[in-house]
Amino acid sequence: MAVGTIQLPAESAGAGATLHVTHWLPEGLPKAVVLLAHGYAEHAGRYGHVAKRLIDAGYAVYAIDHWGHGLSDGEGGFVPRFSAFTDGMAELLTLVEVNHGTTPRLLLGHSMGGLISTLFLIERQQAFAAAALSGPAIVPAAPPSRFTVWISHFLSRFFPRLGVLSLDANGVSRDPAVVAAYLADPLVYTGKIGARLGKEFMDAMAAAQAGAPRITLPILFQHGSDDSLASVAGSQYLFDHVASADKTLKIYPGLFHEIYNEPERDAVLDDLIGWFDAHVSKAE
Repeated sequence: MAVGTIQLPAESAGAGATLHVTHWLPEGLPKAVVLLAHGYAEHAGRYGHVAKRLIDAGYAVYAIDHWGHGLSDGEGGFVPRFSAFTDGMAELLTLVEVNHGTTPRLLLGHSMGGLISTLFLIERQQAFAAAALSGPAIVPAAPPSRFTVWISHFLSRFFPRLGVLSLDANGVSRDPAVVAAYLADPLVYTGKIGARLGKEFMDAMAAAQAGAPRITLPILFQHGSDDSLASVAGSQYLFDHVASADKTLKIYPGLFHEIYNEPERDAVLDDLIGWFDAHVSKAE
């Protein structure tokens, strides 16, 4: 594992922010490079076990801590605009292009990272051979009322940092050790989601839903059936609406939100890596 930093450009909503980069490299040349987008409130360091499985299979893995997350600049529970997150992925892609040239690239996004990845694919899918989304946050658990939409816009404008929503950490995994480690991790944000981020989240979901038919590359969706933090309807929506001829939806009965941190993680990661292997061989 190696670490470094990248900086958001002047035109970004997060202009000048320094983002923390972590990358893991296999022995020898990688057969492909995986760009990983982590979920809300967490950080790339929580994916060491996922990266280990991927590098053992011959992949390189690059990840950033998103704006306002982990060791990166920004504020927890807040974002000036959702584009600060996709801008970070764009800078990470540039770094990978410099370091690995024409080596095939894959995109892997979890939860909010799945939403970020969806928006990124709508604009930049030509940069990737394939993508996989784990528990993507695409559809709200309940459709917001007109009043909820109005109040979210009002609070976002006038009280952007006001905490409006908390997440239940018990929904992360059925493994108590995973939940305990999540709550004890000093780089995990456990405060409330601010009004601006909540509004930006809803707008980003709407944009992802509207833009899904523009996605045509091979794509895998993985979701736990008992995910209480990101509705399984989000993966189903994307599967139904992307234009990809090559698409797979795997719903895991009884699993919670972080399917790569569930007791069945090895089987779930086997599915991911097997799917990546099949699609990297097609890209070569």
